[in-house]
Amino acid sequence: MRREKPELLIPASNLEVLKVAVTYGADAVYIGGEMFSLRAKAKNFSNEDMKAGIAFAHEHGVSVYVTANITAHNRDLKEVRNYFEEMNSIKPDALIISDPGVFSIAKEVCPTIDLHVSTQANNVNYATFNFWHGLGATRVVSARELSIKEIADIRANIPDELEIETFIHGAMCISYSGRCLLSNYFTGRDANLGACTHPCRWKYYITEESRPGEYLPIEENERGTYIFNSKDLCMIEHIPDIVKAGIDSLKIEGRMKTALYVATVARTYRQAIDDYFEDPKLYESRIPYYKEEIAKCTYRQFTTGFFYGPTTHETQIYDSNTYVKEYTYLGLIGEQNDAGMYSLEQRNKFSVGETIEVMKPNGENVLATVKAITDEDGKPMESCPHPKQKIYVDLGMELDFLDLLRRKEA
Repeated sequence: MRREKPELLIPASNLEVLKVAVTYGADAVYIGGEMFSLRAKAKNFSNEDMKAGIAFAHEHGVSVYVTANITAHNRDLKEVRNYFEEMNSIKPDALIISDPGVFSIAKEVCPTIDLHVSTQANNVNYATFNFWHGLGATRVVSARELSIKEIADIRANIPDELEIETFIHGAMCISYSGRCLLSNYFTGRDANLGACTHPCRWKYYITEESRPGEYLPIEENERGTYIFNSKDLCMIEHIPDIVKAGIDSLKIEGRMKTALYVATVARTYRQAIDDYFEDPKLYESRIPYYKEEIAKCTYRQFTTGFFYGPTTHETQIYDSNTYVKEYTYLGLIGEQNDAGMYSLEQRNKFSVGETIEVMKPNGENVLATVKAITDEDGKPMESCPHPKQKIYVDLGMELDFLDLLRRKEA
């Protein structure tokens, strides 16, 4: 039975961000455990946090998928089995796997948990999708190198019950389906074991064989030297094409991103999807609003990737490797104390008298002036200079749990 409306699948790096993803519009959240996840430097979830996150998500009707998508060596297989035994007791809604050996162990150890095949498995044709379906997969994640037409062709040649999951937003990798060797070569940290250092964002020079030590810049029309640095994928303007292609799950990249990124992207795509299904004309009329909102988190300019054909020089950023950052994340609203102020774990400095913005899950953005700040003991403060300092704030207005505070940068 095909979904009436595609699933919105949001990443989360920790329990707090999972709660943000759920609150701001996710239908499903994908997370990494402390082992066998391709984001070794992400904070990831302990088993206890995973249990708490799954319970919170399920209370809100949201699914949780756990990534176990490393390319496993012989030395990993025993621990893989032990890990899946733990997952079988924790019971996420699905496991995301790329390695066939790991897949077979998961199928044996976790017979009641759905198995999804990661984009790392290079899934570019319907024969591959059908192969994995024959082994018991309920969903396959398409390679990012596929066009809308190719995905539609896959949909037409696979069983209805086999779901297609596709990345529609976030960072793009320079290597095919993320299989990069640069990080391993330069630093010994293997991208395919979850430790990528993102060397595609570095600045490069060339040398000529007979002139060692003389470094020549790599230039393209005097625009710069960041030749591997891709723009970020963004399909917020193309929801109709995505839906018509038969994609079942719309996946957002970013398991190492902040709560501001997760809240912004989840809320904006939630609104866009819901608007389209309510009335395509409503969706069309609000595209400028979606574009404005989606740019309120950090990003590296935007591209539609491979969806409308092969990429060109226009998909690369040649003059820098920095993000565009229009807003700064200040923190998430917690519980209210007896004095009527709201708890907050500060993420960036702000001061009494500043005008900041309250981002609400329902789509509202409300400007507010910081009336007062105190420390945990109620002592007044003019500002909160220490990262992750626990404070209380008064913004002169009623706030809700997990409202997000941000500041627009000049």
